[in-house]
Amino acid sequence: MNLQHTGEEKVPARLDTVWAFVTDPEKVGGCFPDVVSVAVKDATHFDAVVKVGVGPVRGKFNMRVELLPGASKRRLDMKISGGGFGSAVDMTAGADLVDAGDGTTLLKWSGQAEARGPIAAVGGRVLDAQAQKLIARAFSNVRQQLTG
Repeated sequence: MNLQHTGEEKVPARLDTVWAFVTDPEKVGGCFPDVVSVAVKDATHFDAVVKVGVGPVRGKFNMRVELLPGASKRRLDMKISGGGFGSAVDMTAGADLVDAGDGTTLLKWSGQAEARGPIAAVGGRVLDAQAQKLIARAFSNVRQQLTG
């Protein structure tokens, strides 16, 4: 099952501050919803364990994440793969960072995921709604971390 999502988050911080945050594996890893742990491997790779609950399918997923920062310091892409309890997920996500001109930064994000196994069998609408919620929450968590 393939899912695609887009959205936007306004972050009350300057573009360079947001860039430094979203390219830091430890900081961005902590923004994953329901994160249990983050283990940084190097400057662009980390592993995360997250709690997952979609319909009757519940448990922990082990995720491998690669950050792919653009040379322009205006785009960040991520490759995420992993799974748990017989299910697998491969995701790509990206965000364009746009200086809003008022000391804030817009994160214009998009993501797509492919799910296999029991989690994909839950049903398109349930899985689609949950994926949208989780992606939006991750970017909202970035905003919250940079607000405080």
